[in-house]
Amino acid sequence: MLKQSLNLKLSQKLSPQQIQLMKMIQLPTQAFEQRLKQEIEENPALESGKEEDEYDALDEDYSEYDQEGNESIEADDINIDDYLSDDDIPDYKLQANNYSSDDEEKDIPYAGGVTFHQSLINQLNTFSLSDEEYAIAEFLVGSINENGYLRRETIDIVDDLAFTQNIFTDENKVDDILYDVVQKLDPIGVGARDLRECLLIQLENKVQTHSVELAIQLLDQSFDAFVKKHYQKLLSKFEVTEDELKAAVKEIEKLNPKPGSSVVGNAKIAEQIVPDFTIRIADGELELLLNSRNAPELHVSKEYHNMLKGYQESKTKSKSQKDAVQFIKQKLDAAKWFIDAIKQRQQTLLVTMNAIIEMQREYLLTGDESKLKPMILKDVAEKINMDISTVSRVANSKYCATPYGTKLVKEFFSESMKNEQGEDVSTKEIKSILKQVIAEEDKKKPLTDDKLSGILKEKGYLIARRTIAKYREQLDIPVARLRKEI
Repeated sequence: MLKQSLNLKLSQKLSPQQIQLMKMIQLPTQAFEQRLKQEIEENPALESGKEEDEYDALDEDYSEYDQEGNESIEADDINIDDYLSDDDIPDYKLQANNYSSDDEEKDIPYAGGVTFHQSLINQLNTFSLSDEEYAIAEFLVGSINENGYLRRETIDIVDDLAFTQNIFTDENKVDDILYDVVQKLDPIGVGARDLRECLLIQLENKVQTHSVELAIQLLDQSFDAFVKKHYQKLLSKFEVTEDELKAAVKEIEKLNPKPGSSVVGNAKIAEQIVPDFTIRIADGELELLLNSRNAPELHVSKEYHNMLKGYQESKTKSKSQKDAVQFIKQKLDAAKWFIDAIKQRQQTLLVTMNAIIEMQREYLLTGDESKLKPMILKDVAEKINMDISTVSRVANSKYCATPYGTKLVKEFFSESMKNEQGEDVSTKEIKSILKQVIAEEDKKKPLTDDKLSGILKEKGYLIARRTIAKYREQLDIPVARLRKEI
């Protein structure tokens, strides 16, 4: 037998306005601009740009509505007239002017061009090929990845040609077209099956000097030893001097391991970085500017204002009029919430960034990374009395233009470690010193992680070998063996 019962439960939930604000805070400037455009397109009650008589008497006009009328929409129990008369909204709540007098328009034009694959297909027209050969060559070009490599087995290509193109051929013919046509296309090196073949194709198309010929032998006969930088083995095997081996290695270093990426049309257009903040030094003091040039002036539509006025003045109010006014009310609410969210977003960004600047003042004044203090999200959150998640949203994907270059806001954050004096130092400072030590090492005898750990201990940083290895990987620095040079 089913039993029915009542339960009373208290729970906390974010309002739609709070959710909207959190989503907007985490958006960088360019994404925020797109969000503004989307909102303006979707909400006819929200308009951008300056307008004559911009609601200077908006509160006065709203107050006129409570003089008469007060008929409600029964369907939803919404008294439109009371709603209008009770709204005492100051002008700044209904407008958002986000331009600054020193904002600059920095539109960067992007060059047009054909794609990587289209460039290769266009080159096929310079070869004398039969219809079948052209179709096979075009299919091979389509199978090349964005880096310029053909990673598919010939037998798979033969099968696909039969099933998808109705072309029946064999592996030998496909390989002939690959070697004689596709691998002759620009940029040289496309159509290779692996890195070794890619480099060899490029070397074979160079002027055949002694260094180039030796480089071809190195890759053809001792590719593994070359990759692992076993230079002594290579010197013994090929019976050459160090200078000759060094010249051959330099020839290989000039080659492009990803020929496909060299074509401009192939690369995706990089997103233009628009700094969300600008930090300047004026008379020895730090000045913070919030870049808001992508946020237009916003205001509630005057046309909707007039529609509500017409509703008020109407003596008879039909159901269709009431439905229209209910729609207007919803759109006006959304417009005012959105403008308010923009104001809160700007305030949150400025408060958070000002706290970061205050904590990293010494670093921002000098640009010396050794002055970068340890700082985590919790430190900033406690300082501004906000949640850690809010600080994280501000720091994520935001850029800041400083006198020392444009940096990600999250680069100002780092964990701390103790030095010999017991002082907290930033892990960024340790990484910077580690990078400098490796840059100054003898490349013929690179320092191992153990030796690097010892050097940093001598400098006052007690870092274990495993930590050195972790920092080295984060800095994208290879192990000592792979840093070795002749």
